[in-house]
Amino acid sequence: MLPRLSQALRVALPLILTVCALPSRAQAAPAPLVIRDLGKGTVALDGLWQFHLGDDMAWANPNFDDSQWEQLTADKPWGRQTHFAHAGFAWYRRALDVATAPGASPEVALLVPPINDAYEIYWNGQLVASHGHLPPHPVWYQSSLAQTFGLGEIRRGVMAVRVWQAPFESGSNGRNGGFTSPPILGSPQAIAALKAQADYQWSLSLAGISLYFLYGLLGVLAFGLWLRDRSETLLLWAAFYFVAIFGEVVFLSGLAPVPLHIARSLGYIFNTSVNIALWYLTIRLLDLRANQRLMRLTRIAAYVVMFLQLIDSADLFWVFRSNYELTAQWVDGIATALIILLSVWNLVPVAVAVIGRRKLHISRWIFACAITFSTSLYMLYQASQQGSRFTHWTLSETLWAPRYYILGAGINFQYTADALLLLSLIYAIYRFSKEGRDRQSALEQEFQNARELQQVLIPESIPEIPGFTLTSAYKPALEVGGDFFQIIPLESGLTLVVLGDVSGKGLKAAMAVSLIVGATRMVAEVTSSPAEVLAGLNRRLDGRLKGGFATAIALRLEPDGRCTIASAGHPAPFLNGSELSLPCALPLGLVGSSCYEETTVLLGAGDRLALYTDGLLEARNASGELYGFGRLKTLFAARPTALEATEAAVAFGQEDDITVLTLQLAPAEVPHA
Repeated sequence: MLPRLSQALRVALPLILTVCALPSRAQAAPAPLVIRDLGKGTVALDGLWQFHLGDDMAWANPNFDDSQWEQLTADKPWGRQTHFAHAGFAWYRRALDVATAPGASPEVALLVPPINDAYEIYWNGQLVASHGHLPPHPVWYQSSLAQTFGLGEIRRGVMAVRVWQAPFESGSNGRNGGFTSPPILGSPQAIAALKAQADYQWSLSLAGISLYFLYGLLGVLAFGLWLRDRSETLLLWAAFYFVAIFGEVVFLSGLAPVPLHIARSLGYIFNTSVNIALWYLTIRLLDLRANQRLMRLTRIAAYVVMFLQLIDSADLFWVFRSNYELTAQWVDGIATALIILLSVWNLVPVAVAVIGRRKLHISRWIFACAITFSTSLYMLYQASQQGSRFTHWTLSETLWAPRYYILGAGINFQYTADALLLLSLIYAIYRFSKEGRDRQSALEQEFQNARELQQVLIPESIPEIPGFTLTSAYKPALEVGGDFFQIIPLESGLTLVVLGDVSGKGLKAAMAVSLIVGATRMVAEVTSSPAEVLAGLNRRLDGRLKGGFATAIALRLEPDGRCTIASAGHPAPFLNGSELSLPCALPLGLVGSSCYEETTVLLGAGDRLALYTDGLLEARNASGELYGFGRLKTLFAARPTALEATEAAVAFGQEDDITVLTLQLAPAEVPHA
C-alpha cells in the first residue's frame, strides 16, 4: 500500500505545485510601497494597485481587507487592461509608507495625471482631493491637464481613488477608464515644478490646433468686411464658417473650462454649423445659386442635420446624465449616423459643378478639390470611429495619429487637409472679390458712358425760345436717370418742348431715355403737332420698354404766347401757381393705337408756365411724408426758377429723378419814339 501511495504522490505533487504556481486574479495584497528620504524630488506611484469595480464608501477605510481584489497597473486605463468598455464606478487602493528626508519639509503634494472621468482621492479614509463631481449629479471635464493637490503630512496609510467613468458615446472605443499614467508624490516645490513642465508640454501640443485659432481672427475680419457691403453673402458665410470652426475646436479640444457634457453638446452644434457653412460657401464659389433645386435641397438638408444635431446635443446634455444611459446611447448612435451621412452633402455641389462642366477660375476648382479631400477624410474618420468598441476598428486612431512634428506639436492628416482647405478658401475668396471689383469697375465705366450719353441727350445750355425766358434743372436720383426733356426749334419761330419720365431708375431707364430722345427728334422732323408727336413716339415705343412705360408732355410755343399742349399720362403743368386741366391719356409704350388730345392756352405777358416730373411731387421726408400737391402749389405760386424748385424738393427728401422747366412770356417791347 505504501509503495503505491508513494508512487501516487510522486505523480500528483508536481501537478499540485504547478497549479499553485498559476497566477490568480485575487492575489495577496502587496506590501506597502516604501518611500524613504523624500526631499526635493518626486516618486511615481507606479506598480500594481488593488482594483475593484463597483462603489462602496467602505473601500476608503484603510483597514478594509482588499487582498481579494484584482491588481492593475496605473500606467494605462482599465479599458486597456482587463475591463474593456466598462463605464461606471471603480476603486484603486495602494498602501504607502512615506518618510521625508532629514531636514526636509514634512509637507507632501500629489500630481495626478488625467483620470477618466471624475474622481475623489482619500488618504486613510479622509477625502483629500477631487476633480469634477460624481453621481448622482455628475460633472466631469475633458482630462487634458494634470491636477495637483496638497496632502499635508502623511506617513503610513492607504491611498484610495474612487473613479467614475462616464457612459460611452457612439464614437468611444471602450479603452478608457481610470488612470492614464501613475500619480506622482513629492515635495510641494517639486510637484509645482513638474506641473509647470507638464503645462508647458501641453501648451506645445496646442501648436497642432493653432491653425484653428487663426479661423477666429479670420471670422472677425470677414464679418467686418461683410458689414461694409451686406449684399455680399459670401463674406457672411465665410465669417460664419470661420467662427463656427473656432468654436468647435475650443469646445471639443477641452480648452473651454466647462463641464464635458456642455462642451460636447456645444462643440457638436458648432461642428454641424461648420458643415452647413461649407455647403453654402461651396455653392457660392462654384456659382450654383441659380440652381433652384440644389438650393432647395441644401436648405432642407441644413434644417434636417441641425435638427438631428440639436436632438443629439440634448441627448448628451441631459439623458447621458440620467438613468436612461442605454436609451441615450441608442439615440446618440442613430442621430450621429444620420448626421455623418448628411455631412457629406457639400460633395453634392462639387459633383453638380463637375457634371455641369462649370467654367470657373482655377481658384474655385482648387477649393472644390480641397473641400472634397478634407470632408472625405473627416467623414471617414467619423464613420470608422462609430461603434469602434464593438467593431474594434482602429482606423480612426490611425487617421488621427500625428504624421510629422512642428515645434514638438504632432500634425496629423486632418490638420494638413484643413490647412490646405483654409489656404484654398482664402485664395478663392480673394479671386472672387477681385472678380467682383473688376465687374464693379466695368459697371462704373458703363455708368460713366451712360452719363456722358445723357449729357448729350439732355442739353446743358438752353436754346433761346423767341418771346420766352426759360430756366431748367435736372437732378437724377442715381448716377443716371429716367427723366428727359428736349427743346427743338421749328420753322416760323415755333418751338417744340417735350418733357417726360421713364418708369424705373438707373441704367435701364437711361437707355430708354436715349431711345425716346432719338425718336422725338425723328418725329419732330415730320410734324409739329404735340398730339401727333406723342402718337408717333407711342407707336415707336410699343413693346420696346420691356413692361415699362413713359409719361410725357409736349408743347408747341409760338412767339405771341400761344401754347398748344398734349399729355401722355404726365402731371399737368402749373400756370402762375394754378394747375392746368388737361385730358386724361395713357402713358407711352402701353397701347400702340393710343391717341392724344391737344389743349391750347394763350399766355399773357409775364405769365409763367412750370413743367415738372413726378420726382418733385413724390419727394419724401424722414418721417415718410410726401411733398404733395399742396406744397407744390405753394412752391409754384412763389414763381421760383427751375433750380430753386428742384433744390426745395431735394432738401425735403429726394427719392426719384427730378426735372423742372419754367417758361415765362416776356413783356412786349415798347418801340422808342
